Amino acid sequence: MAVYVDDARWEWRGQKWCHLWADTAEELHVFASRIGLRRAWFQAPPKASWEHYDLTEGKRWQAIRAGAVPTDRYG
Repeated sequence: MAVYVDDARWEWRGQKWCHLWADTAEELHVFASRIGLRRAWFQAPPKASWEHYDLTEGKRWQAIRAGAVPTDRYG
């Protein structure tokens, strides 16, 4: 099982953003909580294409330091 963070960053509200996802929803939520993300920020179908959290660039680096696997894959 792993948690991933992509480098597909885009500009929104003056910040760069990317995605955090995992092999399972449970693993994703546990990891997200460890790095300070609120469950309310979780995105899933039908409003989103897949289960993930959006991260700012600063949170991306925090996720990597906490063990997320950086990838250029988009979700």
